[in-house]
Amino acid sequence: MIREMKGVFTTVVFSLYLSGNIFGLQGESTAQESTVFPQDWFLRDPETDKLQGLSVEKAYSLLKGRPSRTVIVAVIDTGVDFNHEDLKDVMWVNEKEIAGNGIDDDKNGYADDVYGWNFIGGMNGDVKKDTYELTREYVRLKAVYENIDEKKLSKKNKSEYEYWLLIKDRFTKYRTEKEEEYKSCSVQLSQYKSFYQNLTDAIALVKTTYQVEKISPAVIDTIRSTVPKMRFAKYILNVIYENEGKDSEVEKIAGELKFIIEHNSEVCDNYKTAIEYGYNPDFNPRTIVGDTYSDLEKRSYGNNNVKGISPVHGTHVAGIIAANRKNDIGMKGIADNVRIMALRAVPNGDERDKDIANSIFYAVDNGALVINMSFGKDYSPQKEYVDKAVKYAESKGVVLVHGAGNDDDDNDTKPSYPCRIYEDGKQATNWIEVGASSWEADSSLVAEFSNYGKKTVDVFAPGVKIYSTTPDNTYREQDGTSMASPAVAGVAALLMSYFPNLTATQVREILRQSSRKFDNLRVNKPGSTEDINFSELSISGGLVNAYEAVKLALTMKGSLIEK
Repeated sequence: MIREMKGVFTTVVFSLYLSGNIFGLQGESTAQESTVFPQDWFLRDPETDKLQGLSVEKAYSLLKGRPSRTVIVAVIDTGVDFNHEDLKDVMWVNEKEIAGNGIDDDKNGYADDVYGWNFIGGMNGDVKKDTYELTREYVRLKAVYENIDEKKLSKKNKSEYEYWLLIKDRFTKYRTEKEEEYKSCSVQLSQYKSFYQNLTDAIALVKTTYQVEKISPAVIDTIRSTVPKMRFAKYILNVIYENEGKDSEVEKIAGELKFIIEHNSEVCDNYKTAIEYGYNPDFNPRTIVGDTYSDLEKRSYGNNNVKGISPVHGTHVAGIIAANRKNDIGMKGIADNVRIMALRAVPNGDERDKDIANSIFYAVDNGALVINMSFGKDYSPQKEYVDKAVKYAESKGVVLVHGAGNDDDDNDTKPSYPCRIYEDGKQATNWIEVGASSWEADSSLVAEFSNYGKKTVDVFAPGVKIYSTTPDNTYREQDGTSMASPAVAGVAALLMSYFPNLTATQVREILRQSSRKFDNLRVNKPGSTEDINFSELSISGGLVNAYEAVKLALTMKGSLIEK
């Protein structure tokens, strides 16, 4: 999640910024923002560390001396930096393929697929941005129904025509909203940049003129200059002291403002991208891939560039699951004997059903036992083909882990695709849907952005301020169910590694049944001011915990009876 600007800025009401009323934090609370905690909090133990983590190290204490097998975990995402210092030794390598010879050595339909495959690339490049599925549906239906006479429609087409009217209305509404948000964002950002420049100029001018290392109210009180620049500098600095207190450090405030501006520049860029690409009916990057998109069964398209153009998200996800636990650098992932298979299928925009389905087919056919899917969308026009892939994974005993979404929605009433429910109403037994949680066992336990669902979300897992790998040997924190999903995928892989006889369904049930419960804990319901019992937000009513999961797995003889 990223920070968004809210409200209207003027220099006179700069105090609103200081009190946090302009720069809202989407996906984070003010209390969480000010909390100091270890970067690996999501691995910590609730009892010993007082943080609602996964108890990973405690879980390994139960596994000492127990053999494990290597488990392949497929990461369907934006791409993975396979050369990262914390990932290069845990990447899956297709040993049947000779790298760089341009030949499909293993005859699996993909030439040089050493680390996985890129389903959104082609001979002449890679897709970076794509439209939203809403836009693609708008384009598809517009060609059929825009100028049609409703009175001449058959009963069969009547239903789709009504669907077209709904899509048309939503597309127009959402695009208009993004245009307004971009305009407002740009104006506000310009004003904040202007204030930041004035503030830093004022600090520099006073320090230089009065030869002081640190500015204080006492220094400002001595200014009697009639020079306009100095008078303005005094005014700007007094705004800070009047609103933040006489003991405030103006240099620190300037640094915080710079940080917020940088983050909200990204927000403005996202709005602009949404307008120029996401909601642009004339934009079609599929020509880069060069496939016949309607031919869903043809799987051998794309290229082997699994890193892609912007692999931040996928690299972060991969690190949570499997960052090297033995190299004493960076961070530790959750699972200690896994290999990451990189499958690039998620652009900046909505992923396409065909690419997701074929990524699942590829992962299963090449030995993955766990597949992480940290993405989602509101529409799934080729859902039957995705269902086919999910059923195939189910038949092969592969665990599918999916992030519930970051729109504070109830997935019981507003599905996020892909999902566990098939078109015929039956449900995949190998599917785990994950909501995001934070570190405190209080009203803020559930991340304020997280989707939820008593019938559709299985469990919650850490998804706020998760520190993990990012491209070019860097690391940073990110928020989202995109982070909670690989947390669960990592625990699932750990179970399948140390308990090879477990089925995919048993792994799901272990994670549900062993999840940590909180007796009558009232939490903030995402997207509202309502407080609700935490147990009402998911099927299990609990948080995934690796220690409890391993403890339960150790007691099992044969199959686990589903609740």
